[in-house]
Amino acid sequence: MASRREMLIEILNYSGFIGGEYFLASVQWAAGRRCSYSPWTLQCPRTFLSLYYRMQIYGEPVDESSVKKMILTFEKRSYKNQELRIKFPDTPGRFMETELDLNDIIQEMHVIATMPDLYHLLVELNAVHSLLGLLSHENTDILSFKDVVDLLQELTDIDTLHESEEGAEVLIDSLLEGQVVALLVQNMERLDEQVKEEADGVYNTLAIIENMAEFRPGLCTEAAQQGLMQWLLKRIKAKIPFDANKLYCSEILAILLQNNDSTRELLGELDGIDVLLQQLSVFKRHNPATAEEQEMMENLFDALCSCLMLAANRDRFLRGEGLQLMNLMLREKKMSRTSALKVLDHGMIGPEGSDDCHKFVDILGLRTIFPLFMKTPKKMRKAGTVDKEHEEHVCSIIASCLRNLKAQQRTRLLSKFTENDCEKVDRLMELHFKYLEAVQLADKRIEGEKHDMVKRGEILDDVMEDEFYLRRLDAGLFVLQLLCYIMVEISNSGISQLQQRVHQILNLRGGSVKVVRHIMREYAENIGDGKSEEFKESEQKRIMDLLENF
Repeated sequence: MASRREMLIEILNYSGFIGGEYFLASVQWAAGRRCSYSPWTLQCPRTFLSLYYRMQIYGEPVDESSVKKMILTFEKRSYKNQELRIKFPDTPGRFMETELDLNDIIQEMHVIATMPDLYHLLVELNAVHSLLGLLSHENTDILSFKDVVDLLQELTDIDTLHESEEGAEVLIDSLLEGQVVALLVQNMERLDEQVKEEADGVYNTLAIIENMAEFRPGLCTEAAQQGLMQWLLKRIKAKIPFDANKLYCSEILAILLQNNDSTRELLGELDGIDVLLQQLSVFKRHNPATAEEQEMMENLFDALCSCLMLAANRDRFLRGEGLQLMNLMLREKKMSRTSALKVLDHGMIGPEGSDDCHKFVDILGLRTIFPLFMKTPKKMRKAGTVDKEHEEHVCSIIASCLRNLKAQQRTRLLSKFTENDCEKVDRLMELHFKYLEAVQLADKRIEGEKHDMVKRGEILDDVMEDEFYLRRLDAGLFVLQLLCYIMVEISNSGISQLQQRVHQILNLRGGSVKVVRHIMREYAENIGDGKSEEFKESEQKRIMDLLENF
């Protein structure tokens, strides 16, 4: 048999590769790496060998005509195999040869993954329907995953899909029409992951789903409802050692929940909040053993944060004692602390977080959060968390408490600011001037860019203004807005000591009440993204009323 390099040279010469492209591609293949060069997309060993053997056997390049012949051959062999299986269900020897013939043609069809512009032939000649039919094939060892899933994975490779958007759309439409996700989930249910080949089948199946979701994010809702969400939760909570498949499941789950209230609601209905909390509780007192396990932990935290964007899931989070778990994580000072802080922020923000805010005070959460407000722990910095991210979450939690707490719990919160000669007000003002300086520097740069754009005759449209505003937020404006909100809230608390201390430090450091009011007015103008108009107006009025007495 020819070596990889010899096969590559022969194929590249046959396909018109010359010079630098030829040399680079050959080096890449000799090194066993993926390579992707026109006119053939040599994406993987299986596709490469399919090209090579077809050239050896037929002595012709792969084009539309040969792809049609290949698909028709596949259809004939698939039909014959099915016919013999029905006729001799208890005599495998009678249909085994057709099984192997079908296997061979599926291997050969990998070459189609190099030509996404011909994907329409798979649909027009009914090959997609037949491939999906084979996913429920009785002989799982030969076909259902080892071959069909491998082929579908290559056909849906995200880089390949983007080579021909038109061909990709046709293929994805046909797969979804055939309930591909439901079929894939059914097959994963049948597999035993203790067997390496079947565990690989699960991994490759998840890759197909990820490819399709990345190409068409809108299919996440449909995929989740076709049993994928239920299977993912079941797999994640399975009591088996951590492996690559569990990591991949956590990634797919986070993808399904991103910006999608339908999948968030479905997860809540399937008791997914409890599943996430149970899995994360492992990291309360123990750090992840590997980088991969840490990645899985972060994926599960991200999934939980996403779920908490839905009000109904906050109730489930509260009933499942999620607040207690996150509070313990903050106290234990393990790797999970940074993400636990983010979860608390998501759970307590907005009027929907009122119950969580009250419960947080009841479980003595203020004793946990204020030390983090006073100083960013060094361990968090070592874990890769920047001060800004930490301070944003802490300030957001305190701001949410000030907004939502009533009666006794609010009194307990405000009393924290008067402790130790108002040291927390001093810290608040220290952070205010820190972020004010950062935002002023960003504003100066942006104004310079605007001036240059006007000189060049460019128009500053709404899109550009939004982009500049996002840059200001990233520079620290959002944290500054939170700090100003806390200042205004405690100044309106009726505790004169707090208001006097805020104004005293503003005057000492050359600050200005006008600047604080300007920042809060800008915050009010941009509030309510994704909320109802009624909420936006009432919240703006509430902030303006606070400013009047500041």
